[in-house]
Amino acid sequence: MSIVATVCARGGSTGLPGKNIRPLLGKPLLTWTIQQARSVPGISGVYVSTDDPAIAEVAEASGALVLGLRPAELATATAPKVPVIRHLVAQIENTGLRPDVIVDLDPTSPLRHCADIEACLALLTPETDVVITAYPSDKNPYFNMVEETLEGHVRLVKQASGPVTGRQHAPRVYSMNASVYVWHRHTLDKGLWDGRARMHVMPRERSIDIDSALDFKLVELILRERLGHG
Repeated sequence: MSIVATVCARGGSTGLPGKNIRPLLGKPLLTWTIQQARSVPGISGVYVSTDDPAIAEVAEASGALVLGLRPAELATATAPKVPVIRHLVAQIENTGLRPDVIVDLDPTSPLRHCADIEACLALLTPETDVVITAYPSDKNPYFNMVEETLEGHVRLVKQASGPVTGRQHAPRVYSMNASVYVWHRHTLDKGLWDGRARMHVMPRERSIDIDSALDFKLVELILRERLGHG
């Protein structure tokens, strides 16, 4: 079985410009994810999709393959991720390699462990179309998440079948952390929600997705503690 890892790293970022190659404890942020993928048994290659030559250079220096730059229409801030992955997989297949499984890793989630990637791969059974990662949500739509109505009032996002007097009594919900996605090649076109999805639950401390300077500082602090850096 052929397993490939894809990493989607766009050049533009409104929250933290240049974040994908911003130095994190001495090496570019992108490099952390590439090195993780390369250390997971069974992954035969790591491929990076980017529109930025500087990111491409860092990716290749880190041991990943870049099969040309991403088209402009797939490099906007509003471009969905799954079409980007499909485009990259098509590029991979043009080289003659037909992957059986695609593992997509977000470069802005460097706190994942290799064991998280391996757990997601193990969850991808023949009866599963996609595996996602998430963490127990801090807020609950049955208890303390509200939305505004057309009349300007507010109400709970979801109504439980009975009264919910505390968050611990509400149905359990999770927040996606965008860290790992895994598909069979033949289920990739189903995206996230048109097939049978399963979930690997990660702790909050491994689920930070860097979108701002504050996120970056938090990740750096956690990594320093994890690696024993002073």
